[in-house]
Amino acid sequence: MKKLIVDNKEYKSRLILGTGKYKDFSETKAAIESSACEIVTVAIRRMNIGQDENSQNLLNFISPEEYTILPNTAGCYTAKDAVRTCEIASELLEGRKLVKLEVLSQNKNLYPNIIETLKASEILIKKGFKVMVYTTDDPIVAKELENIGCECIMPLGSAIGSGLGIINEFNIREIIENSNVPIIVDAGVGTASDACIAMELGCDGVLMNTAVASAKNPILMANAMKNAVEAGRDAYLAGRMEKKQYGTASSPSEGLITND
Repeated sequence: MKKLIVDNKEYKSRLILGTGKYKDFSETKAAIESSACEIVTVAIRRMNIGQDENSQNLLNFISPEEYTILPNTAGCYTAKDAVRTCEIASELLEGRKLVKLEVLSQNKNLYPNIIETLKASEILIKKGFKVMVYTTDDPIVAKELENIGCECIMPLGSAIGSGLGIINEFNIREIIENSNVPIIVDAGVGTASDACIAMELGCDGVLMNTAVASAKNPILMANAMKNAVEAGRDAYLAGRMEKKQYGTASSPSEGLITND
């Protein structure tokens, strides 16, 4: 059974949770605990983890000793800004080098700027960073990012915060089948069934934020996502039945009572 290993560390949970959009840090903590996740991602440009001494520090609620804190470059639109943000994150996290890279394009869909993403990936890897990279669902781009040396490839299911789920299952499956590194769907998950579908396709994990934080009951939704990821993984490993164009009796025909 394939394990989820990121930066030489094995994880039991295949759910990664974001920390934005909650009403306060207490709710953030409660949702993370309910999800049973082990990796939490933090937008360095939007969330305080020590850079502002006058504001509440997320790390006072989410301990780096208990969780892997995954800094991300949300809000960056150039490779230069993304690299600098990762360097700041490393300084704040005592030299840790695991980062989630996202370099966005200037449009309403918040799709990745692939040119800048490739550029930033190359620079960061040369600097010793372990890069988990947000990208489109293009299999060619995904493979190129793997070849550059990215730790994980994180194709979008659909636009960030859209809740539209997995729009292109074929491309996600193609990326999985041609990859030698973990594939983690990032963006677009809206509810538990979306997470389950991602895992049934064979993804190694799912990252989400808005689907939980913007739910009417974030704590309950976090628990639902935990169960969905686990169920989807089990279903993938079990192997689904073959789809057919006609009905098939579920009971054997031998030994039936007849009118003879």
